[in-house]
Amino acid sequence: MPAYVLVDAVQLDEEGALKYRELAEPSIHRYGGRYLVQGQVPEVAAGSWPSPDRVVTVLEFPDMARLREWHDSPEYQAAVKFREGSIELRMLFVEGKRAG
Repeated sequence: MPAYVLVDAVQLDEEGALKYRELAEPSIHRYGGRYLVQGQVPEVAAGSWPSPDRVVTVLEFPDMARLREWHDSPEYQAAVKFREGSIELRMLFVEGKRAG
């Protein structure tokens, strides 16, 4: 069953955020992930959004085990060091439903 990472983020430091993305993106692909949405400002359909500076990213992985393997991997954890203080984010993991 596919698994998804939902990210709500705002950039605080451009240099650190760029380094984070440079390291995170190849790690995502290495563990079978792919971007469905990458750094887009959402259109708010109901309720409120915390800030117009916040962007959304959605990643898809083959399954939750592979998603967690990516998240805990040395490659991604190296990226996380640059994220701290550079990007404020909320990250959710959720299992999807197979089509059909």
